[in-house]
Amino acid sequence: MNKKRVVVSLIFLLCAAALVLLDVWTKALAVRHLLGQADIELIPGILSLHYLENTGAAFGILKGQFVVFYILTFAICVGILWYLWRLPIKKQNFLSALALLLVFAGAIGNGKDRILLHYVIDFIYFSLIDFPVFNVADIYVTVGVGLLMVSMLIAKEEDGGA
Repeated sequence: MNKKRVVVSLIFLLCAAALVLLDVWTKALAVRHLLGQADIELIPGILSLHYLENTGAAFGILKGQFVVFYILTFAICVGILWYLWRLPIKKQNFLSALALLLVFAGAIGNGKDRILLHYVIDFIYFSLIDFPVFNVADIYVTVGVGLLMVSMLIAKEEDGGA
C-alpha cells in the first residue's frame, strides 16, 4: 500500500469529519435557537434564519422517500472514496479533490440527519428570491458540484478541448 495515498486519504477523511462537525454544530444551533421561534432576520427582506424539518431533497422533492436517499447517499459516498482511491495521485488536483470533499461531507451531513431524525434540519432562507430553505451541508454540495464542473472545464481546456 502506498504511504502517500494513505496519508492523502486520512487528510481527506479528517477534513470531511471537520466539515460534517461544522454542519452538525450549525444544525444544533438552529434547533436550540430557532425551533418554535419566530424567524431571525439577518438582512431584512433578503436573508433570514427559519427552522424547517425537510423530509425531501432539494426544493422539497421526493418527500418521505427515505430508502432512495439512503441508497443515493451510500452510492455517492462510496463512489467518491473509490474514485479517489483508484485515481493515481499524480492525476489528482486540488480543485477536484476539494469539490469531491465538499460533496462527500454534504452527503454525510444530510445523510446523518435522514438516518437519525428521518428529516433534514434546514434553516437558511433567502427571502429576496424566495429560495428554498437550506443548510450548511446543502452549501457544501452546491459549491462542490460547481467546483467539480469548473474542474472538468479546466481539464477539458488543458486537454485541448473537444
